[in-house]
Amino acid sequence: MDRLLGGLDAALRTLFAAPRATRPCPVVPADETHLGQQERQHAAALMRVNHVGEVCAQALYSGQALGTRNEALRQHLQSAAREEADHLAWTRARLDELGARPSLLNPIWYAGAFAIGAAAARVGDAVSLGFVVETERQVEAHLESHLERLPPGDHASRAIVAQMKEDEAQHAFLAQQAGAVELPLPARLLMKAAARVMTTTAHYI
Repeated sequence: MDRLLGGLDAALRTLFAAPRATRPCPVVPADETHLGQQERQHAAALMRVNHVGEVCAQALYSGQALGTRNEALRQHLQSAAREEADHLAWTRARLDELGARPSLLNPIWYAGAFAIGAAAARVGDAVSLGFVVETERQVEAHLESHLERLPPGDHASRAIVAQMKEDEAQHAFLAQQAGAVELPLPARLLMKAAARVMTTTAHYI
């Protein structure tokens, strides 16, 4: 019951509370950002997608932590979630700066990711960690594409995305070290297809 209540609390805080970062936002003050209207709208759409990704990361880790019976793994997942919470706060703050809103479908994205995390945890710890590795690999590639697509002068967004990309690679490495197994190709392709639907939709809604 305590873990269920903790999971509900995590969901409410992710979706409705103002996120707070434990690390400073990685923006270089000297690199001032000046964007035209179209550049601002384009950057906002990309950062909204990135914010959705962080909402899903919180849900995935929460579902996995709730589903595992391994206390050491639970602590590992909760630690990763706390670090991902910085990303959630940074992307939300950047959306505010760009005058944009988060995705209206965040509760749906959260519910889906939570269900996937809980289901993976029930299959086994190695598979659960395998989901972490594959998710972080796909997110890292996704962030790399955003670095290519963000306006060159948007130093603020680019600094955030670059730090997020570095952190995701570290999370994948730590999950591998903890005993992750590689997911079968159909599972990886299904995850990629689901991510494409989510990112395409979140770009606009």
